[in-house]
Amino acid sequence: MKLTDVADSPHFKEYADLTDPARVHRAGQSDSVVCVSSTAQLAALVENPEAPLHERLAAGATLAAIGDPRLAGPLPATCFVPGGPTPVGLPPEEVAAVVEQWRHVGVEASWIDKETPEHAVFVDDFWMAAYPVTNAEYRDFLADTGYEVRPTTWYLGAYPWERSNHPVAGVRPEDADRYAQWLTEKTGHPWRLPGEAEWERAAKGEDGREFPWGDTFDPEACNTRETGVHTTTPVGAFPAGRSPYGVYDMGGNVEEFVADDYVPYPGGRFVDDHLVESMGTYRVARGGSFSRFGDLTRTRRRHGAFPGPLYPVGFRLATSERPS
Repeated sequence: MKLTDVADSPHFKEYADLTDPARVHRAGQSDSVVCVSSTAQLAALVENPEAPLHERLAAGATLAAIGDPRLAGPLPATCFVPGGPTPVGLPPEEVAAVVEQWRHVGVEASWIDKETPEHAVFVDDFWMAAYPVTNAEYRDFLADTGYEVRPTTWYLGAYPWERSNHPVAGVRPEDADRYAQWLTEKTGHPWRLPGEAEWERAAKGEDGREFPWGDTFDPEACNTRETGVHTTTPVGAFPAGRSPYGVYDMGGNVEEFVADDYVPYPGGRFVDDHLVESMGTYRVARGGSFSRFGDLTRTRRRHGAFPGPLYPVGFRLATSERPS
């Protein structure tokens, strides 16, 4: 698909439907939040898969204002991902089935071709950040370094304190790399963005899941357009969507830059689509977001930050050394 073909595709519709208030808050039904007496209990409520969405979001909103203990440490919380041989990508004969499944949101075969062919990559042991980098953490980076480029989702460049525990979005790959460098210097521990193969292994596990939570798309397990929230949410607020290794938000909320630029997989063809037409070389993004449909939450899906408001991309960190 080229730029001239995007106007009629549902995949590029800028405005989502208006959020139904009943989806995200219920008057008189937040007793669980009101009765909580500590930030630790609020944090547990955010990540409680038995709690309804409106209570998880209310708990997260409260923590955004008073301070989220999950983000209090000098080092990000991490999940261990054991290494090993990892099948990365999609067999070519499965492309047509994926396209048919997601035809209703405008998915094109060329986009899925980027996932082919499936090939083996050996991944060493590593640790993946449990959450994407948040607005609060990114604010600390800006304040400490004087770095001048603000996320495009920060209205007039102002720090969104009411979304402090939401993932930062609207950054560039070089901003994400600079953040990792800063945190490495700040903590003395080597941080970086995960490679594509690492990201895919952390998302789908050794059983090769289609989505981080299983093999069937579930809008209750992730924050995408189908979910109906239509904005970022506190990290960890979709606990049913955790990956096999316990990593949160690998499907939905915000897409995440990885360390690699787009190149074809070994034996695959170069896909010259609208991303190449717009940017030439581009950094791969993974995981899907609140502003896009569920096809992007597939663990094999390769994407990028298409210029414009539809693709506010963030990132998470990884490390090859056990955090202390």
